[in-house]
Amino acid sequence: MELSLKSARRFVDEIPVSLVVVGVWGGELSEEGQRLDGKFRKALTKLMDELHFKGEFGETLLVPLGTRRAEEKGPGFTLLFGLGKKRGVSLETVRKAGAKLVQEIARLGFKEAVTETFLSEKLGKKEASYALAEGALLGGYAWNKYKTSSPTGKRSEKLRLWLARSSGPAVDRAEVVAEAVNYARDLVNEPPNILTPAELASRASQMARELGLEVEIWDERQIQQAGMGAFYGVAQGSVNPPRFIQLTYKPQNPAERTIALVGKGLTFDTGGYSLKPSESQITMKCDMAGAAAVLGAMRAIARLQPSVEVRAYVAAAENMISGAAYRVSDVLKSLSGKTIEVLNTDAEGRLTLADAITYADRQGAEAIVELSTLTGACVIALGEKVAGLFSNDARWGREVQEAAERAGEKVWPLPMEDEYLEALKSDTADLKNTHGRSRYAGAINAALFLGQFTEKPLVHLDIAGPAYSEKSHPLGPAGGTGFGVRTLVELLGV
Repeated sequence: MELSLKSARRFVDEIPVSLVVVGVWGGELSEEGQRLDGKFRKALTKLMDELHFKGEFGETLLVPLGTRRAEEKGPGFTLLFGLGKKRGVSLETVRKAGAKLVQEIARLGFKEAVTETFLSEKLGKKEASYALAEGALLGGYAWNKYKTSSPTGKRSEKLRLWLARSSGPAVDRAEVVAEAVNYARDLVNEPPNILTPAELASRASQMARELGLEVEIWDERQIQQAGMGAFYGVAQGSVNPPRFIQLTYKPQNPAERTIALVGKGLTFDTGGYSLKPSESQITMKCDMAGAAAVLGAMRAIARLQPSVEVRAYVAAAENMISGAAYRVSDVLKSLSGKTIEVLNTDAEGRLTLADAITYADRQGAEAIVELSTLTGACVIALGEKVAGLFSNDARWGREVQEAAERAGEKVWPLPMEDEYLEALKSDTADLKNTHGRSRYAGAINAALFLGQFTEKPLVHLDIAGPAYSEKSHPLGPAGGTGFGVRTLVELLGV
């Protein structure tokens, strides 16, 4: 959907459009709804009573109004939008309401509408404006790039939505962040024959040039020369060569601190010789969702211009099978100098990330956040809606967790249990890339492995669950979710 948002200081009934939206909260009309109801001789409350409309969350009722008098202009319809019960509402309620609202307006076929800014009196005008605008823009996302026929039916594909009595700066910021999330979604949703490592690097370069970011891309020769043996070991089996993507944002004034963002960039993962079952490969185009989140965040950062220097690193590769592919029992030498025995070629992401984290450390990052669709074990532990948060530094971990909470993205801290490091020791090399045949603590062991490649404060976000949805969800359709972008933007103080 092509959605444009407009912030307005006026009440809903003062904006000349054919559809006005007001909330029903706890079974009662909102203040703006009551104001509108009074102008139409209680038509709204009468119909609510007749139809027993209580306004459960997401429930809607379209009310034809006509105009108050023939000589007056006014809305032709009011849409009553249910906000649920009065207890337990939050900014997430408003965010989800925004997403569902634009979908419903589009389904009804309206091309322009005005909505009140839900719950602004309770939650704050700025906060509610931001959440409503962000939800609307995320909910209006669609991925139809490779469809050869246009959507049919009544649904409107263009919508102008006015947010009455809203905060203009908050709406503007929401547009920047939501656009960055949707950019990340686009990257994840691209088919792997299109979004190869080289193509991902090309898109990152194009974005950097457009937005004034510094960019450097290494090809396979430069990756080998740099000593990134773990990263290249994973990549060497594919006819599509790897790329190492580096983006840098520098503020105009001296930076308060320097933060590195590292994203896993496996544009497709077969599992290598430790081959995944075919059904497990169906979603493996999303194995670069960490990279997508990092690139999306850099897109927002370049536009919002925080006072922090931000450096982004993506080791982009495919994990494929060929005569050149790495094998079980191979020993790879990482950029750090540590050697790694490969026990499972499907534990490839941590190998690429080991070299990226080492490089980020050496380039002077004061703290690192890494995002990756790393383990199925984390999905088993936390499900498909919550990311696992691991940190070697309690303060940095809390800072990232609090940013996620403010952003409305769900993360949950899991321990980095040092006693489990024993399982990663190898008789052949310095480390093993998995903890052997044991099925226990897979997500923790993966995090511990990554922690061996920096002494800097590190947060590892295992986003294997929430990065990709196989069915529609409250903030958008099936496919890439763009998870992590909002947390990173919030973390960096913009």
